Amino acid sequence: MTDRQASLRENVRLLGDCLGETMSNHLGERFLETVENIRRLSKEGRQSGDSSALIEALEALDDQDIVSVARAFNQFLNLSNIAEQYHRVHRRRSNESKGIYKNPIGDLLGRLKEQNFTTEQMVDALRNQAIDLVLTAHPTEVVRRSLIRKYDNISNELEALDKDNILPLEHQKHVRRLNEIITQAWHTDEIRAERPTPVDEAKWGFAVIEQSLWQAVPQFFRQLDKQFKQYTGEERLPLDLAPIRFATWMGGDRDGNPNVTHKVTEEVVILARWMAADLYLKDLVELRSEFSMTQCNEALRERVGDSPQPYREVIRNLERNIEKTKTWAKAKLDGQAVSDAGIMLDSKELMDDLTLCYQSLLDCGMKVIANGSVLDLIRRVATFGMTLVRLDVRQDSSKHIEALSAITRFYGLGDYAEWDEASRQAFLLAELNSKRPLIPNQWQPEPMVAEVLSTFKTIANGYQNSFGSYVISMASSPSDVLAVALLLKESGVNFNMRIVPLFETLADLDNAKPTIEQLFSLPWYKSYINGHQEVMIGYSDSAKDAGQIAATWGQYRAQEALTKLCDKYGVHLTLFHGRGGTVGRGGGPAHVAILSQPPGSVQGSIRVTEQGEMIRFKFGIPDIAVRSLELYCSAVLESSLIPAEGPQADWRALMDEMAEEGMNQYRSIVRGHEDFVPYFRTITPEQELAKLPLGSRPARRRSDGGVESLRAIPWIFAWMQIRMMLPAWLGSESALQQSIDSGNLEKLREMHKNWPFFSAYLDMLDMVLAKAEPEIAEYYEKRLVPAELKGLGHLLRRKLDQVRELVKEIKQQERLIEDNKTIRQSIDVRNPYIDPLHYLQAELLHRSRLDGENAAVNKALMITMAGIASGMQNTG
Repeated sequence: MTDRQASLRENVRLLGDCLGETMSNHLGERFLETVENIRRLSKEGRQSGDSSALIEALEALDDQDIVSVARAFNQFLNLSNIAEQYHRVHRRRSNESKGIYKNPIGDLLGRLKEQNFTTEQMVDALRNQAIDLVLTAHPTEVVRRSLIRKYDNISNELEALDKDNILPLEHQKHVRRLNEIITQAWHTDEIRAERPTPVDEAKWGFAVIEQSLWQAVPQFFRQLDKQFKQYTGEERLPLDLAPIRFATWMGGDRDGNPNVTHKVTEEVVILARWMAADLYLKDLVELRSEFSMTQCNEALRERVGDSPQPYREVIRNLERNIEKTKTWAKAKLDGQAVSDAGIMLDSKELMDDLTLCYQSLLDCGMKVIANGSVLDLIRRVATFGMTLVRLDVRQDSSKHIEALSAITRFYGLGDYAEWDEASRQAFLLAELNSKRPLIPNQWQPEPMVAEVLSTFKTIANGYQNSFGSYVISMASSPSDVLAVALLLKESGVNFNMRIVPLFETLADLDNAKPTIEQLFSLPWYKSYINGHQEVMIGYSDSAKDAGQIAATWGQYRAQEALTKLCDKYGVHLTLFHGRGGTVGRGGGPAHVAILSQPPGSVQGSIRVTEQGEMIRFKFGIPDIAVRSLELYCSAVLESSLIPAEGPQADWRALMDEMAEEGMNQYRSIVRGHEDFVPYFRTITPEQELAKLPLGSRPARRRSDGGVESLRAIPWIFAWMQIRMMLPAWLGSESALQQSIDSGNLEKLREMHKNWPFFSAYLDMLDMVLAKAEPEIAEYYEKRLVPAELKGLGHLLRRKLDQVRELVKEIKQQERLIEDNKTIRQSIDVRNPYIDPLHYLQAELLHRSRLDGENAAVNKALMITMAGIASGMQNTG
C-alpha cells in the first residue's frame, strides 16, 4: 500500500469510527452489530461472487430497521466522498512540497516554449481567452444544502488534523469536533421535505461562489502569475485579465420548468448583485483595517487631497458606495421601487479605485503590499464584476411559436404555427425591420403567452450586464432564432443579446450548419451578431435520441461543420457545451473533452455547463477549484494554440459506419422493442423517482408522456440506480463488434492511440462500464420484473457483457479501466458499501409497489436512491 492510499484509508477509517459511535449512541450496540454484519456479508459476497447471504439478511429487516440501515450506508458513502475529495487536496499539497507536482499551465507553457511560441503569443492567447463556466441546477444534486455545509466542515477538520507534529490535545479537539459534526449529520434528515424552489437553487449556486470560488479565483491567478513568470519572464499579468468567468442557469432556465417565472428571474439577478456587494463589502472592511500607510503617489494624492490616510480614504468611499448598492438591492428584493442613481451597476469605479491604490503602492516601494490582498480583490472584481454571475435565459422554441401564433391570430393574419419556414422568415424579417410596434397595447393573452412575453420584458427592464445568452431549446430552423430576436426587439431590449440555438437531437445536430448558414445569408442577422456566433451543442438529448456512439460522433461532426462555416464567413464561433456529470450526458474530465474537440473549434472561447453535484465535486473546496480552473485554462490555451490533428479519412469513414450501426441497434431496442418501456418502468425506480425532491424541475417535459418525454437526467438516473448504465453504452456493442468483424481491430487501436476524440470516447466508455454490474441488475429483475419481460433483460445483459469484452480487447487490458488505477481503486473500495443499498432498493421497490402508502418503506427507498447516487458520485 502506498503512503497516499494509507492516508486516504486512515481518514475513511476515522470517519467510519465516528459514524459507528454515533449510531451506537443513538440506536444501541445491537443496531451497530447489524450494520457491521451486513457490511461483512457484502464484502464476502464480493469476494466469493455469491451475495445470497447478504440478500437474505436484508430481506429479513423489518420496515423500521430498513430505514436506519439505509441511512447508515448512505452516510458512510457520503463520508467516503469527503475523505476522497480531501485526499485530492492532500495529495496535491504533498506533491507540491516534494517538488513533483506538475502544474498543467506550467507544463503547457514549457511545451509552447519548446515549439518557439513567443511570450507575446502566449500572453495574448491568455488575454483573449473567454471561458464561461455556467452553473446549472438540473435535478442531480441529491444532498441537502444543510448537509453540504456539515460536509464542508468535516473536510476542514480533516485538514486541521493533517499537520505534522500536531499536539495530542489539538488532535483530540479536532476528533471531538468531527464526532460532533457527524452526529449532527446523522440526526439531520437527508431527504428534503419539499422540492427546492428555483430561488433556493440559485442561492445554492451563490453559496459555492461565496464558500469556495471567492477564495479560489485569486489563488488561481497567483498560480497563473507564477507559471507565466517562470516560463515567459512576464512579471505580472494584466490586472483586468479574466480568462474564466461564471454564468448561471439557476433562475433563468424555464425550459420545461413552470416554476421559473419572470418574477423568479427578476429576483435572482438582483439577489446576485446583493451577494456580490456583500462579499466586496467584507473584503473592503478588512482591507481598510490593514491599509494604514501614509505615503502615496501623485495620482492618489490628487484624488484624496491632504488626507493623512490616503488609502483608507479611497477604500472608505468605496465602502459607502457598495453599502448603498447592497441596501438598494435589498430594497428591490423587498419589492420597493427605488432609484438607480448613485448605485454601482458596473465594476468600473471599484476597479479604477483599487487599481489607483495598487499603482500607488508600487510607485512608493510597497510592492509586497500591492501584490497582497488588494491584488486578490482586483482579480475578484475582474472575474465577478458587480453581478457575481451573468444569468442565461433558456426557453423551448415551441413557446416562442405559441406566443407569435397568438399575436398573428389577434391581428387576423392567420396562425404563425401553421406557416412554412419561408413564410415565417418573411414575416419575422419584415417585423424586425419595421418601426411600428407589433405587440398590441391593452392585449390580454392567455397566461402561458403572457409569461413568455413577461420574460422578455424582464430582460428589457433589467441591466445588460446581468444577462448572458438567450438559449433556445430544441432549435431546428432559422426562424427559431429570428423569433427570439423579434420578441427581444418588441419588448424594448436595447442591446443585442446573444441568441443561442441549442441543437439537441441527432437530426438537429446534422442540420446545424445549414440552419446557421441560412442565418448568415441574411444581412439583418449578420449585422445583429457583429461577427460573433454562439451555438450550443446538446449532449443529453442527442444521446437519448440516438445512443451514445452516434450522438458523440454527431456532436463532433456538427462542431466541425460549424467551425468551417464560421471561418468561411469571417465569424468568430463560440461553442457552448451542454455537458452533464455522466458519460451519457457528455460528462467526464473537462480537459480531456476540450482537447478532443475538432481542430479550430476552440479559438480561445468556450462555454460549458457545470451541472448538479459536479459543481460541488469540482468547485466545492478552494484547492480543488483552483485545480479545476487550471485544467480548463490550460486545455483551452492548448486547443487554441496547438490544436490536435483532425481524423484521417479512413478513421472518419469507420466512425460513420459505427455511428450508423450503433444508432440502428439503440433505436431498435429503445423505440422498437415492444417490451422496452414496460421493462424499463418495472426494473428501474423511474416511477418512484418523482417522489424524490431533487430539484425544482419536473422529471418529465409532459406529464402524460412516455420514455420520449422523460428528461435525460432521470432517464440516466434510473439506469444508473440499477447499475446497468444503459444510456452510455447501448449500441456501442454492435458498432464495435461489426467493425472488428470487418477486420478493423488494429485500426481501432490506432484510432485510440492517435486520435484524441476516439481516445476520449473509448476511455469514457471503459470507465462507465467499470461501474456497471449486470449481476445487480439481474437481482432487480428477479425481484421486480414479470416473467414475460425477462427475455429483454437477458438480451441487454448479454450486450453489456459483449461491450465490456470488446473494450478490453481494443485497449488490450485484462480488467476494465486498468490504465486508471485511481478510479479502479475508488470503485473497488465503494462497491461493498453500495451493494447493500442496491439489494435494499430492489426489496423496497417490491414492498412499495405492494403498498404505496407505507411511509417507512418510501422514505427508505428515497434514502437508497440518494445513497447510490453518492456512492456512484453522479446521479444524472
